[in-house]
Amino acid sequence: MNNLLDIIENLKRTETKKLVDDKIKEFKENMKKSSNEIFLELCFCILTANFNARKTIKIQKNIGNEFLTLGEVQMAKKLKKLGHRHPNIRAKYIIEARKYKNTLKEIIESFNNENKTREWLVNNIKGIGYKEASHFLRNIGYENLAIIDFHIIDILIKYELIKEPKTLTKTKYIKIEKLLKKIAKKSKLNLAELDLYLWFAETGYILK
Repeated sequence: MNNLLDIIENLKRTETKKLVDDKIKEFKENMKKSSNEIFLELCFCILTANFNARKTIKIQKNIGNEFLTLGEVQMAKKLKKLGHRHPNIRAKYIIEARKYKNTLKEIIESFNNENKTREWLVNNIKGIGYKEASHFLRNIGYENLAIIDFHIIDILIKYELIKEPKTLTKTKYIKIEKLLKKIAKKSKLNLAELDLYLWFAETGYILK
């Protein structure tokens, strides 16, 4: 773990710190957005599942507010045209989730607990698992949930902190999240900040 901690500390002394701080500030500003705007961020996270984040950002920018209005067939056609790997099922999930678009912010705020909010998302929004739910909540300002994607798993394997999981069950997810909490505590970071530092260490860039 010490080698990884050293890398994080070194990054905190570079321009990466400003990139991370600016991105965290941006996420916190998202908390002030309307329920519809927050729903658009949920659509982004539905689309990122088993797909490329950079390409998803481009798709999100292209479709924009049409996530609120397009029918399922239209949505699927547009996603396919824009190059999404799973256009039909993702369109279906977005349309089904749309029933919460006017109340999503209120629902999230009603829990006042990040873990309970994540459980609600996993149980009520099709296409959203623990990673996607954590990603969504981080992107709207929550700080203490881990986004465990293959980049994070790869860097933890590289530094011999975990063995490669065959599948990422809820139990394994929570176990890895506890490890990341320890790393975050030692680095004097929250999990949202740690995720960005680890992403940068593994990829050389920061997205969202």
